[in-house]
Amino acid sequence: MSEPIGTFCLVLHSHLPWLAHHGSWPVGEEWLYQAWAHSYLPVVDLLRRFADEGRQDVLTLGVTPVLAAQLDDPYCLRGVHDWLGNWQLRAQYAGIRWQHGDPALRELAANEHRTAESALTTFETQWRHGFSPMLRRLVDADVIELLGGPATHPFQPLLDPRVRDFALRTGLADTELRLGRRPAGIWAPECGYAPGMEAGYAAAGVRRFMVDGPSLRGDTAAARTLGDSDVVCFGRDLEVTYRVWSPKAGYPGHADYRDFHTYDHPSGLKPSRVTGKHIEPDDKLPYDPARAAVAVHHHAKDFVDTVVQRLQGLPPRSLVVAAYDTELFGHWWHEGPLWLEAVLRALPEAGVRVTTLRGALDAGHLGPPVDLPASSWGSGKDWRSWDGEQVADLVAAGADLQRDLLSIVDTFGPLPDPAADQLVREALLALSSDWAFMVTKDSAADYARRRAKVHGERFGELSELLRLGHHDRAARRANELSAEDYLFGRLDARGLSA
Repeated sequence: MSEPIGTFCLVLHSHLPWLAHHGSWPVGEEWLYQAWAHSYLPVVDLLRRFADEGRQDVLTLGVTPVLAAQLDDPYCLRGVHDWLGNWQLRAQYAGIRWQHGDPALRELAANEHRTAESALTTFETQWRHGFSPMLRRLVDADVIELLGGPATHPFQPLLDPRVRDFALRTGLADTELRLGRRPAGIWAPECGYAPGMEAGYAAAGVRRFMVDGPSLRGDTAAARTLGDSDVVCFGRDLEVTYRVWSPKAGYPGHADYRDFHTYDHPSGLKPSRVTGKHIEPDDKLPYDPARAAVAVHHHAKDFVDTVVQRLQGLPPRSLVVAAYDTELFGHWWHEGPLWLEAVLRALPEAGVRVTTLRGALDAGHLGPPVDLPASSWGSGKDWRSWDGEQVADLVAAGADLQRDLLSIVDTFGPLPDPAADQLVREALLALSSDWAFMVTKDSAADYARRRAKVHGERFGELSELLRLGHHDRAARRANELSAEDYLFGRLDARGLSA
Protein backbone atom coordinates (compact mmCIF):
# COMPACT_ATOMS: atom_id res chain seq x y z
CA MET A 1 0.00 0.00 0.00
CA SER A 2 1.36 3.43 -0.91
CA GLU A 3 2.00 6.08 1.72
CA PRO A 4 -1.21 8.02 2.57
CA ILE A 5 -1.28 11.59 1.31
CA GLY A 6 -2.28 12.63 4.83
CA THR A 7 -4.50 11.91 7.77
CA PHE A 8 -8.14 12.78 8.41
CA CYS A 9 -9.90 12.71 11.78
CA LEU A 10 -13.64 13.03 12.18
CA VAL A 11 -14.78 14.13 15.62
CA LEU A 12 -18.45 13.95 16.59
CA HIS A 13 -19.75 15.58 19.74
CA SER A 14 -22.97 14.16 21.22
CA HIS A 15 -24.77 16.65 23.36
CA LEU A 16 -28.33 17.85 23.94
CA PRO A 17 -29.43 20.13 26.78
CA TRP A 18 -32.96 18.71 26.95
CA LEU A 19 -33.62 16.72 30.10
CA ALA A 20 -36.40 14.35 31.00
CA HIS A 21 -39.18 15.99 33.03
CA HIS A 22 -38.22 19.40 31.63
CA GLY A 23 -40.72 20.09 28.86
CA SER A 24 -42.24 18.67 25.72
CA TRP A 25 -42.57 19.84 22.13
CA PRO A 26 -40.76 21.69 20.71
CA VAL A 27 -38.09 21.13 23.33
CA GLY A 28 -37.42 18.80 26.23
CA GLU A 29 -38.11 15.13 25.82
CA GLU A 30 -39.48 15.45 22.27
CA TRP A 31 -36.19 16.72 20.86
CA LEU A 32 -34.24 14.20 22.93
CA TYR A 33 -36.29 11.38 21.44
CA GLN A 34 -36.04 12.81 17.93
CA ALA A 35 -32.25 12.94 18.17
CA TRP A 36 -32.21 9.46 19.68
CA ALA A 37 -34.29 8.01 16.84
CA HIS A 38 -32.77 9.93 13.94
CA SER A 39 -29.12 10.38 15.01
CA TYR A 40 -27.97 8.07 17.79
CA LEU A 41 -29.64 4.91 16.46
CA PRO A 42 -28.37 5.21 12.86
CA VAL A 43 -24.88 6.46 13.81
CA VAL A 44 -24.39 3.62 16.29
CA ASP A 45 -25.73 1.16 13.71
CA LEU A 46 -23.16 2.47 11.23
CA LEU A 47 -20.37 1.99 13.76
CA ARG A 48 -21.59 -1.53 14.58
CA ARG A 49 -21.41 -2.44 10.90
CA PHE A 50 -17.88 -1.07 10.69
CA ALA A 51 -17.03 -3.17 13.77
CA ASP A 52 -18.41 -6.27 12.06
CA GLU A 53 -16.10 -5.51 9.12
CA GLY A 54 -13.11 -5.34 11.46
CA ARG A 55 -12.62 -1.60 11.01
CA GLN A 56 -10.80 0.25 13.79
CA ASP A 57 -10.15 3.92 14.61
CA VAL A 58 -13.13 5.00 12.51
CA LEU A 59 -13.82 8.25 14.33
CA THR A 60 -13.59 10.06 17.66
CA LEU A 61 -16.84 10.39 19.56
CA GLY A 62 -17.47 12.80 22.41
CA VAL A 63 -20.42 12.06 24.69
CA THR A 64 -21.41 14.63 27.30
CA PRO A 65 -21.97 12.85 30.65
CA VAL A 66 -25.39 14.41 31.15
CA LEU A 67 -26.50 12.96 27.80
CA ALA A 68 -24.99 9.55 28.56
CA ALA A 69 -27.03 9.53 31.76
CA GLN A 70 -30.24 10.15 29.83
CA LEU A 71 -29.48 7.48 27.23
CA ASP A 72 -29.04 4.94 30.04
CA ASP A 73 -31.96 6.09 32.19
CA PRO A 74 -34.96 3.70 32.56
CA TYR A 75 -37.46 6.56 32.35
CA CYS A 76 -35.94 7.79 29.09
CA LEU A 77 -35.62 4.27 27.69
CA ARG A 78 -39.34 3.73 28.24
CA GLY A 79 -40.07 7.16 26.79
CA VAL A 80 -38.15 6.68 23.55
CA HIS A 81 -39.66 3.20 23.13
CA ASP A 82 -43.12 4.78 23.31
CA TRP A 83 -41.99 7.53 20.94
CA LEU A 84 -40.77 5.01 18.35
CA GLY A 85 -44.07 3.15 18.53
CA ASN A 86 -45.92 6.42 18.10
CA TRP A 87 -43.71 7.20 15.10
CA GLN A 88 -44.99 4.03 13.47
CA LEU A 89 -48.58 5.01 14.18
CA ARG A 90 -48.04 8.52 12.81
CA ALA A 91 -46.59 7.07 9.61
CA GLN A 92 -49.56 4.73 9.29
CA TYR A 93 -51.94 7.64 9.80
CA ALA A 94 -50.08 9.67 7.16
CA GLY A 95 -50.46 6.78 4.72
CA ILE A 96 -54.22 6.81 5.26
CA ARG A 97 -54.43 10.60 4.84
CA TRP A 98 -52.33 10.56 1.68
CA GLN A 99 -53.66 7.37 0.04
CA HIS A 100 -55.67 9.27 -2.56
CA GLY A 101 -53.21 12.11 -3.05
CA ASP A 102 -49.73 12.65 -4.42
CA PRO A 103 -47.95 9.31 -5.13
CA ALA A 104 -44.75 10.79 -3.70
CA LEU A 105 -46.48 11.41 -0.38
CA ARG A 106 -47.92 7.87 -0.34
CA GLU A 107 -44.44 6.42 -0.87
CA LEU A 108 -43.03 8.77 1.76
CA ALA A 109 -45.54 7.49 4.31
CA ALA A 110 -44.70 3.88 3.46
CA ASN A 111 -40.96 4.54 3.68
CA GLU A 112 -41.43 6.35 6.98
CA HIS A 113 -43.34 3.37 8.37
CA ARG A 114 -40.57 0.98 7.29
CA THR A 115 -37.93 3.22 8.85
CA ALA A 116 -39.85 3.49 12.10
CA GLU A 117 -40.36 -0.27 12.23
CA SER A 118 -36.64 -0.85 11.69
CA ALA A 119 -35.73 1.70 14.39
CA LEU A 120 -38.13 0.07 16.83
CA THR A 121 -36.65 -3.38 16.15
CA THR A 122 -33.12 -2.04 16.57
CA PHE A 123 -34.04 -0.38 19.82
CA GLU A 124 -35.77 -3.47 21.23
CA THR A 125 -32.90 -5.80 20.31
CA GLN A 126 -29.85 -3.56 20.87
CA TRP A 127 -30.76 -0.73 23.23
CA ARG A 128 -32.75 -2.47 25.98
CA HIS A 129 -30.06 -1.77 28.56
CA GLY A 130 -29.19 1.71 27.35
CA PHE A 131 -26.37 3.33 25.43
CA SER A 132 -23.38 2.41 27.58
CA PRO A 133 -23.23 -1.35 26.84
CA MET A 134 -23.11 -0.72 23.08
CA LEU A 135 -20.71 2.18 23.43
CA ARG A 136 -18.42 0.08 25.60
CA ARG A 137 -18.22 -2.63 22.92
CA LEU A 138 -17.23 -0.05 20.31
CA VAL A 139 -14.61 1.46 22.61
CA ASP A 140 -13.19 -1.90 23.69
CA ALA A 141 -12.90 -3.01 20.04
CA ASP A 142 -11.09 0.27 19.17
CA VAL A 143 -13.71 1.12 16.57
CA ILE A 144 -13.94 4.57 18.11
CA GLU A 145 -12.02 6.75 20.50
CA LEU A 146 -14.25 8.15 23.23
CA LEU A 147 -13.95 11.70 24.52
CA GLY A 148 -15.43 12.61 27.90
CA GLY A 149 -16.01 16.02 29.38
CA PRO A 150 -17.33 18.02 32.33
CA ALA A 151 -20.55 16.72 33.84
CA THR A 152 -23.09 19.19 32.45
CA HIS A 153 -21.33 20.91 29.54
CA PRO A 154 -20.48 24.20 31.29
CA PHE A 155 -18.57 27.02 29.63
CA GLN A 156 -15.42 26.30 31.63
CA PRO A 157 -13.66 29.67 31.35
CA LEU A 158 -16.49 31.26 33.39
CA LEU A 159 -16.20 28.74 36.23
CA ASP A 160 -14.28 29.21 39.46
CA PRO A 161 -11.22 26.91 39.19
CA ARG A 162 -12.49 24.71 42.03
CA VAL A 163 -15.92 24.32 40.43
CA ARG A 164 -14.31 23.75 37.03
CA ASP A 165 -12.08 21.01 38.39
CA PHE A 166 -14.97 19.35 40.23
CA ALA A 167 -17.23 19.42 37.15
CA LEU A 168 -14.50 17.85 35.02
CA ARG A 169 -13.60 15.14 37.52
CA THR A 170 -17.28 14.34 38.06
CA GLY A 171 -17.82 13.94 34.33
CA LEU A 172 -14.74 11.74 33.89
CA ALA A 173 -15.75 9.58 36.86
CA ASP A 174 -19.26 9.16 35.45
CA THR A 175 -17.85 8.01 32.11
CA GLU A 176 -15.49 5.60 33.85
CA LEU A 177 -18.41 4.17 35.83
CA ARG A 178 -20.42 3.56 32.66
CA LEU A 179 -17.65 2.29 30.38
CA GLY A 180 -15.03 0.85 32.67
CA ARG A 181 -12.28 3.23 31.61
CA ARG A 182 -11.48 6.90 32.12
CA PRO A 183 -11.22 8.95 28.91
CA ALA A 184 -7.79 10.36 28.13
CA GLY A 185 -9.34 13.08 25.97
CA ILE A 186 -12.27 15.46 26.29
CA TRP A 187 -14.46 17.60 24.13
CA ALA A 188 -13.99 20.95 25.87
CA PRO A 189 -17.56 22.36 25.95
CA GLU A 190 -18.00 24.96 23.21
CA CYS A 191 -14.22 24.56 22.64
CA GLY A 192 -14.00 27.15 25.43
CA TYR A 193 -10.46 27.88 26.59
CA ALA A 194 -8.74 30.30 28.94
CA PRO A 195 -4.93 30.46 29.26
CA GLY A 196 -3.73 28.10 31.96
CA MET A 197 -6.63 25.64 31.80
CA GLU A 198 -4.24 22.96 30.60
CA ALA A 199 -2.82 22.71 34.12
CA GLY A 200 -6.23 21.61 35.40
CA TYR A 201 -6.55 19.18 32.53
CA ALA A 202 -3.19 17.61 33.31
CA ALA A 203 -4.08 17.29 37.01
CA ALA A 204 -7.35 15.51 36.08
CA GLY A 205 -5.58 13.09 33.73
CA VAL A 206 -6.77 14.72 30.49
CA ARG A 207 -4.15 14.39 27.78
CA ARG A 208 -5.90 15.87 24.71
CA PHE A 209 -8.82 18.14 23.86
CA MET A 210 -10.44 20.07 21.02
CA VAL A 211 -10.14 23.78 20.21
CA ASP A 212 -11.37 25.73 17.20
CA GLY A 213 -9.02 26.42 14.31
CA PRO A 214 -8.77 30.21 14.66
CA SER A 215 -7.30 29.86 18.17
CA LEU A 216 -4.34 28.21 16.41
CA ARG A 217 -4.40 30.94 13.75
CA GLY A 218 -5.55 28.32 11.28
CA ASP A 219 -2.42 26.19 11.73
CA THR A 220 -4.30 22.96 12.36
CA ALA A 221 -2.15 20.55 10.31
CA ALA A 222 -0.77 18.95 13.48
CA ALA A 223 -1.70 18.59 17.11
CA ARG A 224 0.18 20.90 19.50
CA THR A 225 1.24 20.74 23.11
CA LEU A 226 0.26 23.72 25.25
CA GLY A 227 3.02 25.80 26.78
CA ASP A 228 5.32 23.68 28.90
CA SER A 229 2.66 21.01 29.54
CA ASP A 230 2.20 17.60 27.92
CA VAL A 231 -1.48 18.32 27.20
CA VAL A 232 -2.24 18.27 23.48
CA CYS A 233 -4.83 20.33 21.61
CA PHE A 234 -6.33 19.56 18.20
CA GLY A 235 -7.84 22.34 16.10
CA ARG A 236 -10.81 22.09 13.74
CA ASP A 237 -9.86 22.72 10.13
CA LEU A 238 -12.56 25.22 9.20
CA GLU A 239 -11.82 25.15 5.47
CA VAL A 240 -12.90 21.49 5.45
CA THR A 241 -15.43 21.53 8.28
CA TYR A 242 -17.41 24.41 6.81
CA ARG A 243 -18.04 22.49 3.57
CA VAL A 244 -20.63 20.56 5.58
CA TRP A 245 -21.89 23.05 8.14
CA SER A 246 -21.04 26.69 8.63
CA PRO A 247 -22.80 29.77 10.04
CA LYS A 248 -23.98 30.64 6.53
CA ALA A 249 -24.08 27.55 4.31
CA GLY A 250 -23.37 23.84 3.94
CA TYR A 251 -24.64 20.66 2.35
CA PRO A 252 -27.83 20.27 4.47
CA GLY A 253 -29.34 23.35 2.84
CA HIS A 254 -29.39 21.76 -0.63
CA ALA A 255 -32.75 21.96 -2.38
CA ASP A 256 -33.22 18.18 -2.61
CA TYR A 257 -32.65 17.35 1.05
CA ARG A 258 -35.49 16.91 3.50
CA ASP A 259 -36.62 20.17 5.05
CA PHE A 260 -36.23 20.09 8.85
CA HIS A 261 -38.62 22.95 9.60
CA THR A 262 -41.66 22.05 7.46
CA TYR A 263 -44.17 19.72 9.11
CA ASP A 264 -47.35 17.98 8.19
CA HIS A 265 -48.82 18.88 11.56
CA PRO A 266 -51.59 16.22 11.73
CA SER A 267 -49.00 13.42 11.44
CA GLY A 268 -45.88 15.21 12.67
CA LEU A 269 -43.92 13.99 9.63
CA LYS A 270 -41.73 16.14 7.40
CA PRO A 271 -42.99 15.62 3.84
CA SER A 272 -41.12 18.40 2.01
CA ARG A 273 -37.74 18.97 0.51
CA VAL A 274 -35.87 22.25 1.04
CA THR A 275 -36.83 23.35 -2.49
CA GLY A 276 -35.34 26.83 -2.04
CA LYS A 277 -34.13 29.25 0.60
CA HIS A 278 -37.01 31.67 0.24
CA ILE A 279 -39.86 29.25 -0.50
CA GLU A 280 -42.81 29.33 1.89
CA PRO A 281 -43.61 26.01 3.64
CA ASP A 282 -46.87 25.48 1.74
CA ASP A 283 -45.03 25.93 -1.56
CA LYS A 284 -42.24 23.44 -0.91
CA LEU A 285 -42.14 20.36 -3.14
CA PRO A 286 -42.62 16.80 -1.84
CA TYR A 287 -39.51 15.05 -0.55
CA ASP A 288 -38.03 12.59 -3.05
CA PRO A 289 -35.54 10.07 -1.54
CA ALA A 290 -34.09 9.30 -4.98
CA ARG A 291 -33.21 12.95 -5.61
CA ALA A 292 -31.75 13.18 -2.09
CA ALA A 293 -29.59 10.09 -2.72
CA VAL A 294 -28.08 11.77 -5.79
CA ALA A 295 -27.26 14.84 -3.68
CA VAL A 296 -25.66 12.63 -1.00
CA HIS A 297 -23.41 11.01 -3.61
CA HIS A 298 -22.43 14.41 -5.02
CA HIS A 299 -21.71 15.95 -1.63
CA ALA A 300 -19.74 12.94 -0.37
CA LYS A 301 -17.52 13.16 -3.44
CA ASP A 302 -17.16 16.91 -3.01
CA PHE A 303 -16.11 16.49 0.62
CA VAL A 304 -13.56 13.79 -0.19
CA ASP A 305 -12.14 15.97 -2.97
CA THR A 306 -11.98 18.89 -0.53
CA VAL A 307 -10.03 16.83 2.03
CA VAL A 308 -7.62 15.55 -0.63
CA GLN A 309 -7.03 19.03 -2.04
CA ARG A 310 -6.53 20.45 1.44
CA LEU A 311 -3.95 17.80 2.32
CA GLN A 312 -2.16 18.27 -1.00
CA GLY A 313 -1.90 22.00 -0.23
CA LEU A 314 -0.30 21.33 3.17
CA PRO A 315 3.16 19.98 3.99
CA PRO A 316 3.54 16.21 3.53
CA ARG A 317 2.03 13.96 6.25
CA SER A 318 -0.32 16.66 7.47
CA LEU A 319 -3.50 16.28 9.50
CA VAL A 320 -7.05 17.51 8.87
CA VAL A 321 -9.62 17.43 11.69
CA ALA A 322 -13.32 18.04 11.00
CA ALA A 323 -15.71 18.24 13.95
CA TYR A 324 -19.50 18.40 14.21
CA ASP A 325 -22.36 17.82 16.60
CA THR A 326 -23.54 14.22 16.25
CA GLU A 327 -27.12 15.49 16.10
CA LEU A 328 -26.39 17.05 12.72
CA PHE A 329 -26.37 13.56 11.23
CA GLY A 330 -29.99 12.46 11.04
CA HIS A 331 -31.74 14.88 13.38
CA TRP A 332 -30.98 18.22 11.75
CA TRP A 333 -29.83 16.73 8.42
CA HIS A 334 -32.00 13.75 7.54
CA GLU A 335 -29.54 12.35 4.99
CA GLY A 336 -26.52 12.93 7.24
CA PRO A 337 -25.93 9.27 8.25
CA LEU A 338 -25.90 8.19 4.58
CA TRP A 339 -23.41 10.93 3.77
CA LEU A 340 -21.29 10.00 6.78
CA GLU A 341 -20.97 6.37 5.71
CA ALA A 342 -20.18 7.32 2.13
CA VAL A 343 -17.38 9.66 3.23
CA LEU A 344 -15.82 7.23 5.72
CA ARG A 345 -15.71 4.55 3.01
CA ALA A 346 -14.48 6.82 0.21
CA LEU A 347 -11.64 8.63 1.99
CA PRO A 348 -9.36 5.56 2.34
CA GLU A 349 -10.00 4.75 -1.32
CA ALA A 350 -8.75 8.26 -2.13
CA GLY A 351 -5.47 7.62 -0.32
CA VAL A 352 -6.32 9.33 2.97
CA ARG A 353 -5.62 7.69 6.32
CA VAL A 354 -8.78 7.85 8.48
CA THR A 355 -8.16 7.57 12.19
CA THR A 356 -8.93 8.99 15.63
CA LEU A 357 -7.21 11.79 17.53
CA ARG A 358 -5.33 9.12 19.47
CA GLY A 359 -4.39 7.44 16.19
CA ALA A 360 -3.15 10.73 14.76
CA LEU A 361 -0.76 11.12 17.69
CA ASP A 362 0.40 7.53 17.25
CA ALA A 363 1.10 8.36 13.59
CA GLY A 364 3.32 11.28 14.62
CA HIS A 365 1.06 14.26 13.95
CA LEU A 366 2.46 16.39 16.78
CA GLY A 367 3.87 19.85 16.18
CA PRO A 368 5.79 22.26 18.43
CA PRO A 369 4.30 23.79 21.59
CA VAL A 370 1.88 26.68 21.29
CA ASP A 371 0.26 29.28 23.55
CA LEU A 372 -3.47 29.75 22.96
CA PRO A 373 -5.55 32.88 23.50
CA ALA A 374 -8.92 32.94 25.23
CA SER A 375 -11.22 31.39 22.65
CA SER A 376 -14.25 29.26 21.74
CA TRP A 377 -15.96 27.96 18.62
CA GLY A 378 -18.81 30.47 18.95
CA SER A 379 -19.46 33.78 17.22
CA GLY A 380 -16.28 35.78 16.85
CA LYS A 381 -14.36 32.77 18.20
CA ASP A 382 -14.31 34.55 21.55
CA TRP A 383 -16.61 34.24 24.59
CA ARG A 384 -19.36 36.66 23.49
CA SER A 385 -22.01 33.93 23.09
CA TRP A 386 -21.62 33.02 26.78
CA ASP A 387 -20.69 36.29 28.49
CA GLY A 388 -22.17 38.94 26.19
CA GLU A 389 -24.59 41.73 27.06
CA GLN A 390 -27.68 39.64 26.23
CA VAL A 391 -26.82 37.14 28.94
CA ALA A 392 -25.21 39.42 31.51
CA ASP A 393 -27.90 38.46 34.03
CA LEU A 394 -27.19 34.75 33.57
CA VAL A 395 -23.45 35.33 33.96
CA ALA A 396 -24.00 37.34 37.16
CA ALA A 397 -26.39 34.70 38.54
CA GLY A 398 -23.87 31.98 37.76
CA ALA A 399 -21.06 33.84 39.53
CA ASP A 400 -23.27 34.41 42.59
CA LEU A 401 -24.27 30.76 42.65
CA GLN A 402 -20.64 29.62 42.56
CA ARG A 403 -19.69 31.96 45.40
CA ASP A 404 -22.62 30.70 47.46
CA LEU A 405 -21.73 27.08 46.74
CA LEU A 406 -18.09 27.48 47.75
CA SER A 407 -19.08 29.51 50.80
CA ILE A 408 -21.29 26.67 52.03
CA VAL A 409 -18.56 24.11 51.44
CA ASP A 410 -15.89 26.23 53.14
CA THR A 411 -18.14 27.10 56.08
CA PHE A 412 -19.65 23.72 56.83
CA GLY A 413 -17.13 21.32 55.33
CA PRO A 414 -18.35 17.95 53.99
CA LEU A 415 -22.15 18.01 54.17
CA PRO A 416 -24.57 15.15 54.73
CA ASP A 417 -25.63 13.02 51.79
CA PRO A 418 -27.86 13.30 49.77
CA ALA A 419 -28.57 16.99 50.33
CA ALA A 420 -25.07 18.15 49.42
CA ASP A 421 -24.93 15.98 46.32
CA GLN A 422 -28.23 17.36 45.05
CA LEU A 423 -27.13 20.90 45.90
CA VAL A 424 -24.07 20.47 43.69
CA ARG A 425 -26.09 18.70 40.99
CA GLU A 426 -28.49 21.65 40.74
CA ALA A 427 -25.55 24.05 40.65
CA LEU A 428 -23.91 22.19 37.77
CA LEU A 429 -27.17 22.06 35.82
CA ALA A 430 -27.75 25.79 36.36
CA LEU A 431 -24.23 26.47 35.01
CA SER A 432 -24.72 24.63 31.71
CA SER A 433 -23.38 26.59 28.75
CA ASP A 434 -26.51 25.85 26.74
CA TRP A 435 -28.70 28.37 28.51
CA ALA A 436 -26.59 31.38 27.58
CA PHE A 437 -26.00 30.09 24.06
CA MET A 438 -29.71 29.55 23.40
CA VAL A 439 -30.54 33.03 24.67
CA THR A 440 -27.79 34.66 22.60
CA LYS A 441 -28.90 32.81 19.47
CA ASP A 442 -32.61 33.26 20.28
CA SER A 443 -33.12 29.49 20.00
CA ALA A 444 -35.80 28.41 22.51
CA ALA A 445 -34.57 31.29 24.67
CA ASP A 446 -37.58 31.21 27.01
CA TYR A 447 -37.00 27.53 27.67
CA ALA A 448 -33.30 28.17 28.37
CA ARG A 449 -34.01 30.99 30.81
CA ARG A 450 -36.64 28.88 32.54
CA ARG A 451 -34.25 25.97 32.93
CA ALA A 452 -31.49 28.15 34.36
CA LYS A 453 -34.00 29.73 36.73
CA VAL A 454 -35.47 26.41 37.88
CA HIS A 455 -32.09 24.92 38.74
CA GLY A 456 -30.94 28.15 40.35
CA GLU A 457 -34.05 28.26 42.53
CA ARG A 458 -33.65 24.62 43.53
CA PHE A 459 -30.05 25.33 44.48
CA GLY A 460 -31.17 28.35 46.52
CA GLU A 461 -33.82 26.32 48.33
CA LEU A 462 -31.35 23.60 49.38
CA SER A 463 -28.69 26.17 50.19
CA GLU A 464 -31.02 28.01 52.59
CA LEU A 465 -32.09 24.81 54.35
CA LEU A 466 -28.49 23.73 54.86
CA ARG A 467 -27.40 27.15 56.13
CA LEU A 468 -30.25 27.09 58.67
CA GLY A 469 -29.22 23.62 59.82
CA HIS A 470 -32.41 21.91 58.57
CA HIS A 471 -30.53 18.88 57.30
CA ASP A 472 -33.48 16.48 57.53
CA ARG A 473 -35.70 18.80 55.48
CA ALA A 474 -32.86 19.35 53.01
CA ALA A 475 -32.40 15.59 52.64
CA ARG A 476 -36.11 15.02 52.00
CA ARG A 477 -36.23 17.79 49.42
CA ALA A 478 -33.06 16.48 47.78
CA ASN A 479 -34.63 13.03 47.43
CA GLU A 480 -37.68 14.58 45.75
CA LEU A 481 -35.52 16.50 43.27
CA SER A 482 -33.17 13.63 42.48
CA ALA A 483 -36.17 11.45 41.62
CA GLU A 484 -36.99 13.86 38.80
CA ASP A 485 -33.66 13.88 36.98
CA TYR A 486 -31.85 10.54 37.57
CA LEU A 487 -28.53 12.10 36.61
CA PHE A 488 -24.92 11.09 37.12
CA GLY A 489 -23.97 7.67 38.30
CA ARG A 490 -21.22 9.15 40.41
CA LEU A 491 -21.40 12.58 42.04
CA ASP A 492 -19.81 13.16 45.44
CA ALA A 493 -20.06 16.73 46.77
CA ARG A 494 -17.18 16.08 49.15
CA GLY A 495 -14.88 16.52 46.17
CA LEU A 496 -15.54 20.28 46.40
CA SER A 497 -14.19 20.54 49.93
CA ALA A 498 -11.10 22.68 50.25
